[in-house]
Formats: sequence, structure tokens, C-alpha cells
Amino acid sequence: MEAMSNSRIRRTGAHVGPGTRLFARLVAKISGWRIDGEFPDVKKAIFIASPHTSNWDGFFMLMCAWHMGVRLSWITKHTMFRFPIGWFIRWAGGVPVDRRANHNTVDQIADQFSEADELYLAVAPSGTRARRGHWKSGFYHMSRAAKVPLILGYLDYKNKRGGCGPVIHPTGDIPADMDRIRAFYSDIEGAHPELHTRVRLPAEDRIEAQAEAEALSDEAATGAVQGTKGERAAM
Repeated sequence: MEAMSNSRIRRTGAHVGPGTRLFARLVAKISGWRIDGEFPDVKKAIFIASPHTSNWDGFFMLMCAWHMGVRLSWITKHTMFRFPIGWFIRWAGGVPVDRRANHNTVDQIADQFSEADELYLAVAPSGTRARRGHWKSGFYHMSRAAKVPLILGYLDYKNKRGGCGPVIHPTGDIPADMDRIRAFYSDIEGAHPELHTRVRLPAEDRIEAQAEAEALSDEAATGAVQGTKGERAAM
């Protein structure tokens, strides 16, 4: 990573001032949104922003975070930090990542977390407002590599409520971890429910397919053994 990235995170900070909090509370009151609970007592985390089905999601999620006194960060290209807009990207919480083929995004994010005193990195696992078959798995691998928990952030447009759900520490057991995440988001409705992306990682399909293949293989092996025993008994 470039040496400048550490200082940029620290200058931006992970908390907002009273004026920003007041502004967020005013926006929530005018728009009729309710912000639930307090921000979890952790210094570093991947903040899951879900569901993501509208252009307004980023704005309202930002207001939720500011309402709770927290500045969310987000991944952006390292080239965006150059003059003349670099100062604004830093202020807005941008975290530089070099996306060229010979750079590993997960490792870069792990380095950013290692260098920062406090960092709350917002990630929308669906990756887009359009409906997809799966969540992208980057958030999970970043959390594991950086050894930081996941905060389940949410926007429930049906009830106009937003905030933070449970804090989850990924164990490496992807299906079990995702079951907990699915359970939390099961009743939360985005701005456009028809665009909801299924809360499931591609790795779960592979794990399930492998388990089914192994089960079929075991059945075939058992059948072959029983067939051999039957032939011997008939002799």
C-alpha cells in the first residue's frame, strides 16, 4: 500500500461532530425515518449496507450513521485521491484501493484496517441496485482477513426504520455464518422489494453441490458393497 493511505484515514476520523449529528437528526425527523439503537461498541468493522435497491440508500444509510455519531468509510479507486478532489474524497470517508490486476483488494483492505485506529467500512454485498442471484463475497473475506467483525446495517423502507443489527464475527463456516445473516435480513424490506438480491454467497452453492456429490458417491459405494455381499451369498 502507499504510505499516504494511513494518514488519510486518521485525518478523516471515524466519528462526526455535534453539528453533523444534529443535521442527520433533522433530516430523519423531516423525512419521517426512525433510527434504532446505538452504534456497536467496536473500533473497527465491516458495515453491511443492505438491502440496496435504490439511489437513496447511500444517503439514508449515511444519515443513519451520522445520527449515531459515526462516519462511514467506503472503497474507491486510489486515483480518486489526487488533486483537485482528493481532499473531498478523504473527507467523505474514501478508502483508497488499487484495483489493477496485480493487486489484491482483500489484502489491501486488511492493510487499511491494520493501519487505522478506527475504521467502519461500508460495503453493499449485492454490489448493485439490480437483482442478482447472490451477494458478492468480498465483505466476508475482508472481515476474515482483517480480523474485524461485521455490523449488520439496514434500511427498512416499509417501516421507515434504519440502524444497526447484531455484530457477527465470521467463523469460516460460511453456511452457518450466512444463516445468521439471512435470519436478520429476512423481514427487512428495501425501497424496491422486487430488486432484492438473494442473501446467499456463491460459495454456499459450491459447498452444497460438493456435499450432494459426496452423498451420492457414498450411496453408490454402499450399493456396490451390498451388491458384492449379495453375490457372495448367492454363490
